[in-house]
Amino acid sequence: MPLIVTGTIGIDTIETPFGKADQVLGGSCTYFAAAASFFAPVRMVAAVGGDFDDHTRSTLARFPNVCVVGLETRSDSKTFAWGGKYLNNWNTRETIFTELGVLAEAPPLTPEEYRDSKYVFLANSHPSVQLDLLKGFPDRAIAVADTMDLWIDTAKTELLALLAEVDGVVLNDQEAAQLTGHQNPLTAGKAILELGPTFAVIKKGEHGCLLVHRDGMAALPAYPTETVNDPTGAGDSFGGGMMGHIARTHSAEHFGSEPVTFNMIRQGLAFGTIIASFTVEAFSLERLAALTESELMGRLEEFKTMVALD
Repeated sequence: MPLIVTGTIGIDTIETPFGKADQVLGGSCTYFAAAASFFAPVRMVAAVGGDFDDHTRSTLARFPNVCVVGLETRSDSKTFAWGGKYLNNWNTRETIFTELGVLAEAPPLTPEEYRDSKYVFLANSHPSVQLDLLKGFPDRAIAVADTMDLWIDTAKTELLALLAEVDGVVLNDQEAAQLTGHQNPLTAGKAILELGPTFAVIKKGEHGCLLVHRDGMAALPAYPTETVNDPTGAGDSFGGGMMGHIARTHSAEHFGSEPVTFNMIRQGLAFGTIIASFTVEAFSLERLAALTESELMGRLEEFKTMVALD
């Protein structure tokens, strides 16, 4: 069940109403891989600089299901760095600084031993970089892309080309409205399907998520987490949980011979929701690194009870 992800690995400096974390591991690829690794082996394709020290690498090593053969180190460059501050309502975030580092250079290459990957997730990065990686996996079972408002503003042509090639896209409700011109998430989701994907997952923060698929619709609430210390990476962790479940379930049930079904994706929303609810409880990957299988499955069963109608 090879699952591959490309995106950013970063060094974050984060301030929230509950504290501050200086120079901790972050990035879209990082959070996705850590979350997905609870359900399936994950292969990372990303680049870091010479400043990516042993202490930071040791955080990744706490997730043994994450393969870092595709982690390219460029000794003469610097790792992507980002600093941000969250305000009291958690929905408003100020960017304090952004240092592109290796992101301003050529994207990393995919190792040959990764070419048999069947489940592809293109974590947030420039859509042309995402599309280039996607072309290396013509025999994939499913490919899903994440995106953001920046690319809708500055690289919409490239983004539309990407959407014509992927099976699914993950974005938040504001980005869906920005992309399609429709404020209603359901209407926006249907408009996204007209651009090529089979499904769109629209994240609505504390209001849960919406799945718009050619075979139906589904909606789930967010898990009511009591402890929120740092929402950074929640969306990427959601994608990791969703794709990890899809990779594990599809490979087990169909051995990759049948298409990924609507129900697999719908179930994946629950796994993504629960793993993200743990991510926000601490800065960086600290909560995920300490998470046990019994905690994860216990919260998942509780969530199933919450959303059951019978």
